[in-house]
Amino acid sequence: MKLCRYGNPGEERPGVIDADGRIRDLHAYIADVDARALSPQTLSDLSTIDPSTLPLVHGTPRYGPCVAGTRQFVAIGLNYVDHAHESNLPIPEEPVVFNKWVSCIQGPNDPVRIPKDSKKTDWEVELGIVIGTQAHNIEESEALDHVAGYCVVNDVSERHWQTERGMTWDKGKGFPTFGPVGPWMVTKDEVGDVQNLGMWLSVNGKKVQDGNTKTMIFTVAQIVAYLSKIMTLLPGDIITTGTPPGVGLGQKPEPWYLKAGDVVELGIEKLGEQRQDFVAWDAAK
Repeated sequence: MKLCRYGNPGEERPGVIDADGRIRDLHAYIADVDARALSPQTLSDLSTIDPSTLPLVHGTPRYGPCVAGTRQFVAIGLNYVDHAHESNLPIPEEPVVFNKWVSCIQGPNDPVRIPKDSKKTDWEVELGIVIGTQAHNIEESEALDHVAGYCVVNDVSERHWQTERGMTWDKGKGFPTFGPVGPWMVTKDEVGDVQNLGMWLSVNGKKVQDGNTKTMIFTVAQIVAYLSKIMTLLPGDIITTGTPPGVGLGQKPEPWYLKAGDVVELGIEKLGEQRQDFVAWDAAK
């Protein structure tokens, strides 16, 4: 299934994508795509519904974040060998873990506001993991049992704040609007092999990232198990798992970064696409 949330910010309704790519309303069955809806039992119940029997949503409504009520937005850094190289950093022996504040989460096509006085706003297409059941101190062999599905994430980053304002990466990762998520969450049964998904990102029509999840250093199962050793993962949590090479920081002959007026488009095989207009800090609120 492809579960989504549609409508104005703060007024989103739950939906499912039908075989023709149209939104069907799910409000008669679930209040929202949230922790309760992501439980194995509820997902199983929803999977028995024929989407063609549900009310069709007309027009082209806005997609909201595909998961509601996320309490933890965890990120993994340097998880592709070539990206570590372009960042001039060593290949990590353990996952590099940081946080994106949940207040940065937004719809996949909402404008991204470049922080005031930003020097190095950058892009990162990433595979997002959506947790379905609570996980603490689990083994790799059972990690995927706790996953509800997957989504596209743009891990928008301000490199100056990330790497030049102290040692805490989190500073550059959680500005408002820096967490586009969606357009939908695809349940793991429909995704199949999550370690073989093509992914791409373009800026103003120029493709700058072209990768595949098969080149991840740490797999989805390894990441979920590892994080469960240092925290309790909760239903509805999102884990964004690193980016392939091609970010602004790694451009040759020299880095270049996003400015107001730039358009970023990105997508992951089976998981959908996003599009964001990057705007000045005061241009859209």
